[in-house]
Amino acid sequence: MTNNEEDHMTTLLVAKQYIKNFIYKYEVYLKPLLKLILALASLMLINGKIGYMHKLDNISIVLIVALMCSFMPMNFIIFVAAAFTVLHLYALSLECAVIALVLFLVMFLLYFRFSPKDTLVVLLTPICFILKIPYVMPLAMGLLGTPASAVSVGCGVMVSYLIGYIADSATALSGMATEDMASKFRFVIDGFLDNKDMMLTIVAFAVTIFLVYFIKRLSIDHAWTIAMVAGAIADVMILLVGDLAFDTNVPIVGIIIGTVFSVLITKIVEFFAFNMDYSRVEKVQFEDDEYYYYVKAVPKITVATPSKTVKRINTPKKKYTGSQSKREKGV
Repeated sequence: MTNNEEDHMTTLLVAKQYIKNFIYKYEVYLKPLLKLILALASLMLINGKIGYMHKLDNISIVLIVALMCSFMPMNFIIFVAAAFTVLHLYALSLECAVIALVLFLVMFLLYFRFSPKDTLVVLLTPICFILKIPYVMPLAMGLLGTPASAVSVGCGVMVSYLIGYIADSATALSGMATEDMASKFRFVIDGFLDNKDMMLTIVAFAVTIFLVYFIKRLSIDHAWTIAMVAGAIADVMILLVGDLAFDTNVPIVGIIIGTVFSVLITKIVEFFAFNMDYSRVEKVQFEDDEYYYYVKAVPKITVATPSKTVKRINTPKKKYTGSQSKREKGV
């Protein structure tokens, strides 16, 4: 590293430490704020995508519910978002609401069984789909989560595609006869389950999570960076091969650009969560009566934040004796 690069790295590390100290200090206020922002973003995106029930598509209602979510557990936001979705779909079609409700019930059973702590994943995956960067989720969860996180990401993918499919088919559903419930059920279920693009995305994301998770656990230098790059390449390759095999018509340019942005975002996550100094790796070997131990120790990059000290200069006060005071007064 040159002196310039070292100065830039030190500046980044100091900024990172300031941010972490700020979060630790004001955590009691930042957690409710995070919940508020997440609930607000989720509900507004749902209203913007499928705002069929006009009573819910109201900023006052959204703000009140989001404020309520900020003081509740994180899982409560998922239930509220699911309730908003079902009510909006009920305003469009009873059949759509029933199908969505059954899907959410199955999802909740899987979610609470395998990965109950991945609340943010279920909420952020649909948001990332709307922002055109869904590929960041399998990369980030491979680094920060476990293989079970594939369930949460898969649930988020299904919700995204279900909402998108119903929103695109709203005109066709509205045109169907109200008494022909069987046809509506068949139309929605067939269209949702036959979505090869959704199935391919779930498989690609699951493989990416497994690959990233196992590579980042290897005892090699820069394991997280290698895992990110390998996972991104695997994700793109699976989606492209699937497109050729199943004719899913995935946007190739969008996949590549979105993956590049996702890797950059995940690199930022790595900087805050796992920043290692591979130039100071130490390998230790020792033994006891039964085993030989080979330990590889990689130190974390840490830097102390400069503390500001204020020096006070106190000038000594001159002491006067009684005789000096009389002479000054001319006595």
